[in-house]
Amino acid sequence: MKNSIYILLIAFLFGACDKGFEELNVNPTKPVQVSLSTKLTAAQKFMSSERYDNWRANLIYQSTMMQHLAVTAGYWSGDKYTWNKGYASSLIDRYYGNVVKSLEDMLVQLEEEEAPAEMKAITRIMRVFVYSRLTDLYGDIPYSEAGKAFISGILTPKYDAQSEIYADMLKELEESAAALGTGTSEFGAADLIYQGDQAKWKKLANSLMLRLGFRLIKRDAAASQEWVTKAIAGGVMESNDDIFYLQHDVNNRNGNSEAFDADGNQRLSDTFVNFLQGDPRLPILASRRSDGSTAPADLKGLPNGLDSELLLAATGEENTTLYAEPSDIITFFEAPMFFQTYAEVEFMLAEAAVRWNLAGGDPEPHYNAGVRAAMKMLEIYGQDAVIADADIDAYLVANPFDSANAIEQINTQYWAATFLNEYEAFSNWRRTGFPTLVPVNYPGNVTGGTIPRRLTYSESEQSNNPENYAAAIAAQGPDELTTRVWWDAE
Repeated sequence: MKNSIYILLIAFLFGACDKGFEELNVNPTKPVQVSLSTKLTAAQKFMSSERYDNWRANLIYQSTMMQHLAVTAGYWSGDKYTWNKGYASSLIDRYYGNVVKSLEDMLVQLEEEEAPAEMKAITRIMRVFVYSRLTDLYGDIPYSEAGKAFISGILTPKYDAQSEIYADMLKELEESAAALGTGTSEFGAADLIYQGDQAKWKKLANSLMLRLGFRLIKRDAAASQEWVTKAIAGGVMESNDDIFYLQHDVNNRNGNSEAFDADGNQRLSDTFVNFLQGDPRLPILASRRSDGSTAPADLKGLPNGLDSELLLAATGEENTTLYAEPSDIITFFEAPMFFQTYAEVEFMLAEAAVRWNLAGGDPEPHYNAGVRAAMKMLEIYGQDAVIADADIDAYLVANPFDSANAIEQINTQYWAATFLNEYEAFSNWRRTGFPTLVPVNYPGNVTGGTIPRRLTYSESEQSNNPENYAAAIAAQGPDELTTRVWWDAE
């Protein structure tokens, strides 16, 4: 009996000690889970990204392929259609490791914490934007299994077909827009873009739907019209107050501007400078390298596809100091990063009016509003970038809407408005073929003297995810700059 009492007493003591043991071993000063608001802020900064990919994918490749910029330096591969595999894969390398992983993790936490529907909707909209940028640049990509190494243990995700990705992204935007109201999201000030304004996120969802709907135009015109119609009915951006952009600060610098600081070689392309003659944006966007002059008469564009020897042979000039470069007005460290603008939306509404008699049926007011918005939005860069209304009026008088040449005119203005957002400039050029760009034929280029149609996957995928990489190549075509993505049908 005495032994039994001792055994029971010891068992009780051990049980008492064990009770609350887990609580005692949890650090009360360390949160078990990082808050969703903190993760949203981080994801938005990750979405803007950093110098690594903004320099390589956005500027070195796309800005020069789209003839916004031109460079004589040989390692600026896009200017000369050469292949630098590390530069070409830079966006995919960065996005999957940070913003994709962050957003997929947030979606799980949102479900676990039973967060409000509007918080889920905002996260889903950001997710669509991120994946749309990836798939537009590369084609078939990891999507349904992406970012789930920790969540589901998927270390080698499959590559989904772009056609399936687009169908899901459009569904996600439609459902997210429907879930948003008019109040302020619980994300509040942690939302660096819209400060939790649900109405603005709803307009963004529909504006992205408009963009992605138009992407389908060469592949399925009926589906394109259906989604464009749905987006317009849902309500798109209505002013520059609705622009989807991230304003940087000293603690969160702009990847594009850091890229400009990394390399002083870039000049404005003569294609772009020639287009901007008589345009009040020219002295804001450009300055002469040699002396900083912004006088339009001093601003000369550099032809694409030249190295220093070819420049000397063509012009007799030994350097590029007399050519225009991107000005300090737009390249300071805290400059904003634009993802989608109201000007783009108005140009798409103009095109919808031309193609399908949508958006009121008259394209001219939308064209004019797009030009005006593209010029007025530069004010976000600061007081030195303000353009007077009278100057915009004069430009529109000199460059009126031309119904006989509407699609080309609208999309050439779209190209001008997406300067430095080269992801969108490149995508819309592939969709429409405008502006008409004359390719270069630099010695040793890998495209046969044609403008590339995509960038290429990470070399590491061939060893780290070989079966899925091989399946993607078999489905889409060779992992080359000239292979077209699904929606870029010939």
